[in-house]
Amino acid sequence: MTASVLATALLCAACVTINVYFPAAAAEKAADRIIDDVWDKGAPKPGTTAVPPQSSPPSRLVSAALDFVLSPAQAAQPDIRISSPEVQQAKASLEAHFSSPKPYLDSGAVGLTGDGLVAVREANAAPLAQRNAVKALVADENRDRQALYREAAKANGQPQWEGQIQSVFAQRRVAKAQPGWWYQDSSGWKQK
Repeated sequence: MTASVLATALLCAACVTINVYFPAAAAEKAADRIIDDVWDKGAPKPGTTAVPPQSSPPSRLVSAALDFVLSPAQAAQPDIRISSPEVQQAKASLEAHFSSPKPYLDSGAVGLTGDGLVAVREANAAPLAQRNAVKALVADENRDRQALYREAAKANGQPQWEGQIQSVFAQRRVAKAQPGWWYQDSSGWKQK
């Protein structure tokens, strides 16, 4: 009888599926920290490292049983880590050149897109001689933003999160945009 119970328990343990859910709230907090750092002209803020959520420790017996069935890595709570060298490099690049696209965000020549990037919204809002430079600034900004999203997903060991991270950043950038900046949603361009 005990052999069949043990076999059933092992069979059930082998069928356990671990889903790692995207931690949206943690991603929003991480996005806010990065956006604030970049938009505040790169001024460093204390506590820019994501802190994993704390939970009460399980009893030793429960912990041992879980470790037997699931490896600790599989049972870990998902979190957004933004302290990898690659994430910090992308962030530093965004900070370094934010002063360049900012006047065009202020004038409305450039706007925030619904997918977390920037786009030339109204080319005529920039002087004719600067329009090619504006296009280059937009391309540079978008390259760095995409690197940030990609590297944040990689730093968390979840490359499939890239789109979700990008979406969270898009929402948080619109929420934090300065009055007068333009943003795009499903119905088109709007001014904040």
